[in-house]
Amino acid sequence: MKKKLLLSSLLLICAVGCQSDEGKTEAYNEQPEGQSYTVTDDRGEDITFEKIPETVVSLAPSNTEILFELGVGENVIGVTEFDFYPEEANEIEKVSDSQTIDAERIIELNPDVVIGYTIGAPDTLDPLEDAGIPVFVIHSATNFEDVYSDIEQIAEVMGVTERGEEIVTNIQAQMEEVATKVAEAEEKDVYFEISPSPDIYTTGANTFQQEIIEAAGLNNVFADEEGWLKIDEEQVIDRNPDLIATTVTYTEDPVGEIKGRAGWGGIAAVENEEIYLLEADIMDRPGPRIGEAVEHLAQIAYPEKFE
Repeated sequence: MKKKLLLSSLLLICAVGCQSDEGKTEAYNEQPEGQSYTVTDDRGEDITFEKIPETVVSLAPSNTEILFELGVGENVIGVTEFDFYPEEANEIEKVSDSQTIDAERIIELNPDVVIGYTIGAPDTLDPLEDAGIPVFVIHSATNFEDVYSDIEQIAEVMGVTERGEEIVTNIQAQMEEVATKVAEAEEKDVYFEISPSPDIYTTGANTFQQEIIEAAGLNNVFADEEGWLKIDEEQVIDRNPDLIATTVTYTEDPVGEIKGRAGWGGIAAVENEEIYLLEADIMDRPGPRIGEAVEHLAQIAYPEKFE
């Protein structure tokens, strides 16, 4: 049951950095005291705030990471069961499992804003809005531009737009540095696994993970297909990747399980022991650590370029 919940949540939300000192929020607070302002969410809804939110419920781990990176993590009073980063998020009350929300409890908490998400049934967030709680919806990011937009939107909601711009600039600089280092590398083929046998899932074109793979200077062997894909073992054997990366953490030995699959011994990545377990929180979350994700994958694929 736990495996199914983890996989389901990943496919829905796969959709950084630690909280800084207490003065950081004030340093980036650009919203004039007592002046209302309006921010447009991903539904196209204009959400008006009479003041900068002092209490926030975040319904997606990636958005929680953004809030902490913006320096307003101390304002977060509710998160999901999958909010593990930064460490402070573990101490915040859990009000969602990323598919369903405890609307009654969120209403009791009465936050100044809920950073919502397009999860579950279309009317999931209706009880919150019916209770008069501002809900700012962020759609699932499928590329880096979406992530940058998410950071900037949430920064605007929290009155710290300058900090949001700074975070985006730093991520882009990190990406450019990686691109420079791998520019002359001989491109390797990678297979990226997000769910193991027997229900194997990977990632194709038009996904957040595909952008990470491309930015790291690698070729995704399933880039000719779109979205998150359920595949069979023969497809991986036929495509013969040079490198295998997995973010599976709920099996005892994910790397050993891949090595032991029937018929996989002839795959180049298995023969050369180029199989790597990557941290799911970094590789699967469209948040402020995407630059770290790109650099980590590039270092694994082309270690000589980072010596």
